Amino acid sequence: MTEDTHQGALDDARLETLAVRSGISRTAEGEHAEPIFLTSSYVFASAADAAARFAGTADGNVYSRYTNPTVRSFEQRIAALEGGERAVGTASGMAAILSTCMALLKRGDHVVCSRDVFGTTVNLFARYMAKFGVDVSFVPLLQMDAWRDAVRPDTAMLFVETPSNPLCEVADLAALSSLARENGALLVVDNCFCTPALQTPLALGADIVVHSATKYLDGQGRCVGGAVVGSAAHMDEVLTFLRTCGPTMSAFNAWVFLKGLETLRLRMEVHSRSALELATWLRERPEVERVYYAGLPDHPGHQLACRQQSAFGGVLSFALRGGRQEAWTFIDAVRIMSLTANLGDAKTTIVHPATTTHGRLTPEQREAAGIGENLVRIAVGLEHVDDLRADLQRGFAALAR
Repeated sequence: MTEDTHQGALDDARLETLAVRSGISRTAEGEHAEPIFLTSSYVFASAADAAARFAGTADGNVYSRYTNPTVRSFEQRIAALEGGERAVGTASGMAAILSTCMALLKRGDHVVCSRDVFGTTVNLFARYMAKFGVDVSFVPLLQMDAWRDAVRPDTAMLFVETPSNPLCEVADLAALSSLARENGALLVVDNCFCTPALQTPLALGADIVVHSATKYLDGQGRCVGGAVVGSAAHMDEVLTFLRTCGPTMSAFNAWVFLKGLETLRLRMEVHSRSALELATWLRERPEVERVYYAGLPDHPGHQLACRQQSAFGGVLSFALRGGRQEAWTFIDAVRIMSLTANLGDAKTTIVHPATTTHGRLTPEQREAAGIGENLVRIAVGLEHVDDLRADLQRGFAALAR
């Protein structure tokens, strides 16, 4: 394969151009679209060539568990969008977090993690990393004093998701990166909700960014995958773990993600615009106690989000007056929105976090994270916003019966 002859022109290119043009290498066939390399292994030119590739002293593919041209194109493109030196594609978003932890943490290390992260992320740290001798402290996302108090001499990593799932709280990445640097720790940021179209944590001081490519990077709910982005040195460690343990992104999924990235900026603009319009409307509904969306001027993280994001994303949550029954009645009444826990889809999704995405947390953990039984989360898709508003009206009508 040969690199696209125009790659040098991308040095100062903007995100929209990078999303379409970066990471392209063409075969001798001269194809315009990126090819899919559906192969498990590769043929070597000679025994010496095979030995050199396995030893890493010669470039070239070895085995698709850790070297595949289509996956490499995706890795190069997401690295370019995030402003990182290198990226590693993984089998899922959780595989991205696991690979980062297994590659960069060791027995006796300490992690400070926001308690306001995805429920499965909490379980990964609290249940499984603990088995490997990694101690984890969970702190409130917004309380910098709690982060500072939790840091210890053996703290190796700060982990945060911003905006948070599902309450859309916004972490101060500049402050957290300073705290991490002062203590010789890494700051790892889950950038799933914003994507590099709206937020670039590495530019704000983070060391590593992780993604569930399943969400907005794909954008149409087709494939499962993940990505880790950071310095070449850190990614070498992550790739070594992936090579050994195998949580690998498939070539077909990488190709789907490549095509999804081409429209990322356009989609995120529509998601954000529609979500803001719905959040503003929901805030005026008498049946709603509170709306959680950083785009609202009265959201506690609004000013911070304005500084470190270019828009506010497509996910919002709201608390209904009542409890679980009211939330379930509302959700069951909608007809356009899909009742599924996924997000980042062209189709709007609606879910009850307390019994799905965060259902494996203890009641105490959910209470500490502010996830009540009356909370409903919406990931706004690409439908016309008036149709989505009408669908939500069905939920309010059901509550009135």
